Amino acid sequence: MLNHVLTALQTSSLAAAVRGEFGWDWLFPNIETIHVIAVATLFGSIAMVDLRLVGVVGRRSSVSDLAAEYLPITWTAFGVAVIAGSMMFISRAQTYFHNPQFEMKFVCMGLAGLNMLVFHLGAYRYVGRWDRQLPPPWTARVAGGLSLLLWIGVIFFGRWTGFTT
Repeated sequence: MLNHVLTALQTSSLAAAVRGEFGWDWLFPNIETIHVIAVATLFGSIAMVDLRLVGVVGRRSSVSDLAAEYLPITWTAFGVAVIAGSMMFISRAQTYFHNPQFEMKFVCMGLAGLNMLVFHLGAYRYVGRWDRQLPPPWTARVAGGLSLLLWIGVIFFGRWTGFTT
């Protein structure tokens, strides 16, 4: 069943266009550029909050102010990255899906999402108590540090995927 879905994606007209068929050799590199810029923006916006959580930067800003400022950028960049990444994926769905580095990228993303969920259901629920506190509570520092490591993993494995497919 899964192989049928992957094959259907890979043989679609959109996938063929992304691969450069129909004379559109420029499409994949442009989508890749958009994806890289979106991931860089995503990581940068996440890093601003995470570095404040670990107590490295933004000591004058409250965590909630930084989160409110960067959250729209984070989600917009994430949406653009998903769309561009999906377009690249369908161009060689079978190859990417079975690539261990691609799998690790998604493991890191999933763990980053889980980390964010645990943080928001835990320490962030009480942010009013520690919003400007330095250093933040250990749970917030761990969540920020883990988030940074996991997103670095996403970038590392995503880039490695390009060299192993």
